[in-house]
Amino acid sequence: MKINLFEPYIDEAEEKAVLETLRSKFWASGAGIGNVAKFENKFKKYVNADECLAVNSGTAALNIALSLFNIKNCEVIIPSLSFVSTANCVLQNGGIPKFVDIDKKTLCLKPELIEKAITKKTKAIIPVHFGGFPCDMKKILSLSKKHDLKIIEDAAHATGASFSKKKIGSHGFAVCFSFHPVKNLGMPTGGMIAINHSNAKQFKNKIEARRWCGITNRNDDRYEVEEIGDNYYMNEISAAVGLKQLQKLNKMNSIRKNIAKNYEKNLEVNIKMPFSQNCAYHLFWICVKNRKLFRQKMSEKGIQTGTHYKPIHTFSLYKNKVKLPITEEVGKQIVTLPMHPNLSENDIDKIIKFTNSFAN
Repeated sequence: MKINLFEPYIDEAEEKAVLETLRSKFWASGAGIGNVAKFENKFKKYVNADECLAVNSGTAALNIALSLFNIKNCEVIIPSLSFVSTANCVLQNGGIPKFVDIDKKTLCLKPELIEKAITKKTKAIIPVHFGGFPCDMKKILSLSKKHDLKIIEDAAHATGASFSKKKIGSHGFAVCFSFHPVKNLGMPTGGMIAINHSNAKQFKNKIEARRWCGITNRNDDRYEVEEIGDNYYMNEISAAVGLKQLQKLNKMNSIRKNIAKNYEKNLEVNIKMPFSQNCAYHLFWICVKNRKLFRQKMSEKGIQTGTHYKPIHTFSLYKNKVKLPITEEVGKQIVTLPMHPNLSENDIDKIIKFTNSFAN
């Protein structure tokens, strides 16, 4: 039987919640059964943020969060080893992506290199908690204060991850989560923006308008539109699933950590993801010299693997002369191994056995 790279972890609770929402006939977010509002409130308590606003993807979360301040013709520091949404949101808001190299151990932005890259044109930093491993936010937040920069955290991999004994989502100005079906908290489609600011309610109002076509001051059939917005609403069916997933998130992440601990201890590869209790382990990565051959042999044994990610600065849209030696080396060698709570002990043993056979 094939071992999948990712899988959602569900039971009868999600099935019942979806069926109840379908039968309610209120599928869009609104005044119906209020799953979206309930999910926002419960997630806000879970991460201890000032405000939480649900959207339909992690990409939407990044786009809106970056629109909350003017970055036109300004630089935004980002890693290249990430999903392309991390860079797209900068372009879509008129900014200039500035790629900075990563820490070889964690694959997260390296604070020392961030500081060297800061110029008069720099307006913001988007740290990516790669694989669910928290960035060194203490140093990054210190840099933001020193240079008056905004921090938009890309926590697409990091739902349930922690930093300084607090959940990711309670620190930076805006923290963006993804609830794609294979993420730690999965739903058909969804994302979240957590806001931490003394004027959080003011930003909440802006996000509410921008996630729904710019509409404000709605009263029955009367409303106003003062600026452009998008249709980024989360739907009630997704939120119904999310509410059930949130209840078991700590359990699911605990399973992921146990798998990661087993991998880290028993995989005989030179470069692999480190273990940390603070990490959410959306994925687990290793580096191999002959990736194509390794992945082919693993596939022949029924084990699905992945490549996360092709560095963004190598795409034609972003291609430039920037030199990122660690990113480029890792980008050629990185392989992601199966990581989800459905993996059995036999599955894990098999993955470890064949990884050790084929990786070196």
